[in-house]
Amino acid sequence: MTRTLIDVDDAALAAAAKELGTTTKVDTVNRALAEIAARGERLAFLEHMRTAEDDLGNPEIMAGARR
Repeated sequence: MTRTLIDVDDAALAAAAKELGTTTKVDTVNRALAEIAARGERLAFLEHMRTAEDDLGNPEIMAGARR
């Protein structure tokens, strides 16, 4: 792990910690970096699901889905 000295916006750091449920600056920054790094994969998955050709639009199949 690399040690880096940076200036961080305290309000943004506090907001990120609250959102992420982290308690230390190191954990907050590392978790935030991991979350944004994974964002592209999540967006690609959502796009795949949006455009997937599946049976979910078939009323006959969906009629029996809860049985």
